[in-house]
Amino acid sequence: MAQLYYKYGTMNSGKTIEILKVAHNYEEQNKPVVIMTSALDTRDGFGKVSSRIGMRREAVPISEDTDIYAYIEGLPEKPYCILIDEAQFLTKANVYDLARVVDHLKVPVMAFGLKNDFQNHLFEGSRELLLLADKIEEIKTICQYCSKKATMVLRTENGKPVYHGAQVQIGGNETYIPVCRKHYFNPPIKD
Repeated sequence: MAQLYYKYGTMNSGKTIEILKVAHNYEEQNKPVVIMTSALDTRDGFGKVSSRIGMRREAVPISEDTDIYAYIEGLPEKPYCILIDEAQFLTKANVYDLARVVDHLKVPVMAFGLKNDFQNHLFEGSRELLLLADKIEEIKTICQYCSKKATMVLRTENGKPVYHGAQVQIGGNETYIPVCRKHYFNPPIKD
C-alpha cells in the first residue's frame, strides 16, 4: 500500500544521504524512482540533489506552479517511489499533489526536509506534510555545541546569531547550524 512519508531533521542530519541510499536500493533491484527537489535550492546547480559528503544526482526541480501529479501520471513507466529533497520549500498545492500521487496513482512518496526555519516557525511545505503524511519520522543529529539532540536551526552571519529576516535564505554550513533549544536561545558567541 502506497503511503506519504515525511522525514524531517535539522541541518546535517543526513536527509539527502537517505534519499540517495533509498534511490540506490530501489535501482539495484531495477525498480525506477523519481528524485525531485525544490527549484529554490540552487547551491549545487538547478535540479540537483547533493549531499555534504559529495554524492550528487540529477533531480526534477519543483517550483510553486509545478503540477507534480500530472508529471508523475505522464511518465512512460510508473515509478516504484518518488523521493523529494528540500520538501520544506514546497507549497500547499505541491504537497496536495504528492498526496494525490499516493492516493490515486498508488506510488509511495518519501519527502525529506527541515521542519522549522531559523525563526523557529514551520515552513509551508513542512506544515502541510505534517498534516497530510501517513508516516512522520524525525532524522536525528546532535547540537553543534553539546551532545543534546538538535531540534532547531540557528542562522548565523559572521559568527553571530540572526533571529530576524527572510524565511528563505539558501545556505549551508556557512550560514546554518543544528542546535538544541538551549543553544538556539544562548549560543556561544564568536568574537
